[in-house]
Amino acid sequence: MRKRIAIRNSNGETLNGILDLPANKAPQQYALFAHCFTCSSELAIARTISTELSQYGFGVLRFDFTGLGSSEGNFSDTNFSHNLTDLKAVHQYMASHFKPPSLIIGHSLGGAAVLASSLNLVGVKAIVTIGAPADPLHLRKMLPNKKDLSQNGSTTVSIGGRPFKIKKQFLEDLESHDLEKIIPRLRIPLLILHSPQDKVVEIENAAKIYQLARHPKSFISLDGADHLLSRKKDSRYAAQTIATWSNRYLNVNEDKEPLIPESAQVVAHLDLKDGFSTQISNGKHSLIADEPKRLGGEDLGFSPFELLQASLGACTNMTLKLYAQNKKWDLQEVYTHLSYMKEVKAGDIIIKRIELEGNLSLEQKNRLIEIAAKCPVNKSLLAGIKIETENYE
Repeated sequence: MRKRIAIRNSNGETLNGILDLPANKAPQQYALFAHCFTCSSELAIARTISTELSQYGFGVLRFDFTGLGSSEGNFSDTNFSHNLTDLKAVHQYMASHFKPPSLIIGHSLGGAAVLASSLNLVGVKAIVTIGAPADPLHLRKMLPNKKDLSQNGSTTVSIGGRPFKIKKQFLEDLESHDLEKIIPRLRIPLLILHSPQDKVVEIENAAKIYQLARHPKSFISLDGADHLLSRKKDSRYAAQTIATWSNRYLNVNEDKEPLIPESAQVVAHLDLKDGFSTQISNGKHSLIADEPKRLGGEDLGFSPFELLQASLGACTNMTLKLYAQNKKWDLQEVYTHLSYMKEVKAGDIIIKRIELEGNLSLEQKNRLIEIAAKCPVNKSLLAGIKIETENYE
């Protein structure tokens, strides 16, 4: 689920953002995502990482800095210090309306902003940087006309085909922020993600941040990715890595409760911007369903009928374990192979082939095959299930 958020910054300008929520709309913890220089919250990397993390139980707020994306203000009048005050305003909004973000993520210059502001953000328990510069002044390399900047006090930089006016005060402000003094003072876990092939912010920046930081700190190479992680598989990998790493320090799912049976046991959520990718949650655990690419999906998870087979296979195996355990039979492993097909005369058919491992007699194996047909899901499918569809209000 995506929720539009409007936040007032210290200058009274509206910062617009998007809050990505888990399928059950009940995140246990929150994360804050800061985008790169002149980017927006709708950039593919921000959108993919936020939606992926929401599947792991986070509520992720990604927002547009002043004068960028859909936020108010004039970008040319801003600077790095302005970005830090924007971050603080968004952090305060999250703390007062939801919970303080326990995880903050910054991409490129947004990563530098996250590092620079983290000492002043209450409740932050972990930091992630993606392709971040070790020194904000790294931005100088992106300016095509430094002479114009020194003589006229401003210059125009074109990034992604979009022109942006940069004033001299922007660079002067960058000089007042020294990450070399800030990073060693951090006392919270830090994850550094960077691509060796990054041509915008070189990999040496990641090495410097790592050297300056105290433990616990981690570095993950995004080998083969570009600076913007424009390939979805790269941004998905980054999100999955962040989720796995951060759970060690945040225990996101530890206190989550299952959904109330009277209300719902499972929630499936589809945002049409994500094609067929569907988030499924029982309140404590999440998974993703999708269609194969030949049917217009991205093949990011099991298809609906594959999930049906998975349910039958899991139920079969668990039933056989319980039965063999009660009988004290030497059943060691169970493999249930399933295939779904449609036939003109016979209708829908699921072929279930069971492979049993252990010191079992032929009689015991035959009995287990009989029991396999009596697992609850198998019986429900054979009996037929009445399904009532209602409008949820």
